[in-house]
Amino acid sequence: MRKQVPKGKGNMSEILETIKARDPHEREFHQAVMEVLESVKPVLDQNPQYRQAAVLDRIVEPERIVSFRIPWLDDEGSVNVNRGFCVEMSSAIGPYKSGLRFHPSVNQSILKFLAFEQVFKNALTTLPLGGGAGGSDFDPKGKSDDETMRFCQNFMTELYLHIGVNTDIITGDIGVGPREIGYLFGMFKKLSNEFTGALTGKGLNWGGSLIRAQAAGYGCVYFAAEMLATRNMAFEGQKCLVSGSGNVAQHTAEKLIELGAKVITLSDSSGYIHDPEGVDKDKLAYVKLLKNIRRGRIQEYADKYPGAVYMAVDHNLDYNPLWSHRAACAFPCATQNEVSEKDAYNLINNNIKLVCEGANMPCTPEATDIFLDKPMLYGPAKAANAGGVAVSGLEMVQNSMRLNWLGEEVDNRLKIIMKQIHHTCLDAAEAYGTPGNYANGANITGFVKVVEAMLDQGVV
Repeated sequence: MRKQVPKGKGNMSEILETIKARDPHEREFHQAVMEVLESVKPVLDQNPQYRQAAVLDRIVEPERIVSFRIPWLDDEGSVNVNRGFCVEMSSAIGPYKSGLRFHPSVNQSILKFLAFEQVFKNALTTLPLGGGAGGSDFDPKGKSDDETMRFCQNFMTELYLHIGVNTDIITGDIGVGPREIGYLFGMFKKLSNEFTGALTGKGLNWGGSLIRAQAAGYGCVYFAAEMLATRNMAFEGQKCLVSGSGNVAQHTAEKLIELGAKVITLSDSSGYIHDPEGVDKDKLAYVKLLKNIRRGRIQEYADKYPGAVYMAVDHNLDYNPLWSHRAACAFPCATQNEVSEKDAYNLINNNIKLVCEGANMPCTPEATDIFLDKPMLYGPAKAANAGGVAVSGLEMVQNSMRLNWLGEEVDNRLKIIMKQIHHTCLDAAEAYGTPGNYANGANITGFVKVVEAMLDQGVV
């Protein structure tokens, strides 16, 4: 006789209700959990031992959350105070691998959602890495190098207590680029008295990896190319919508251009540009100069290239006009929940063939449901933007071996990893009765790997 599962243990609706009651304001985290729970129901039905072991109750609760204050001096000598967080979600298959985000919107909900997503994304890469996230509501935009350095150094005086190459490895996310990683690593090295791969995304002269900066964007396009191949399609001549103009968007556009696609949009928080002639290599080089060096606004692109049109953000609209342009492929690479239900219908009505997520959870649940209900290709972020963490893992390998691989070798390894992720997602979706559903395939693959490790290690 099968032992009865206690109430609340493995019951998905009750788990979600408990999470919402416990932390009612964490909407982003609720959304991330709900999406995974909906996907893994057939797994739980076929594996009653998972419910008996209460794996759902355990997997949605972080192993550790640390919050702290960061006081720092600006260039005028005034004291500023920001909040810092370190969310360590799961170490079942390896040390936490955490993206670090500096942005005014950062709060515990956003970091818990990012950490939860990271657990399954990292599991998909085949690398032995757990999942976490960290960050602060500090805004690096408009800050001088000295101000950013002082903030990063004070941030690291607390964070270094919780990270390490065998504990929690940090990499950059929104607002944390080469400048911030450099200042953070310098302070970590001073405090810990060791030079290790505890941070990735480092400079090439001091432990970084070639292709690391490009990895998330390139990997997203490699995954999308595998998806298109299932329909006997390729990027040559295809119009593509790309949102964002940061690291992921830049390198998504770069690889698309290399493969013969025509990128016609880019954006930032102020608005977007539509270039009917296409963003070519020279124009993209200008975008990199504008955003990475001058830290300017995307509107300046339209000032330089008269054929492009700039449209400012209109908060009175319930949709983003960027997604209303006719194209074959869409790559949301800006931030979470940027593609709404209305945006999804606009894309569908314009005969979109593929949506591939470069950002973390950029589509609302309503938009995701629309895409999954249509005969189009939808690549979820867990799978599609896993390239960044994959090459972060490869950077750690190079650090351990005290060598640097050539860029071609790293890029080839990235292609292999993305191809394998695509293959495993399709296989899992097929095995559990939803063929072609990459979202279910990604969630199921990551979930099973993490849960099996949890069961092997006992109730800890």
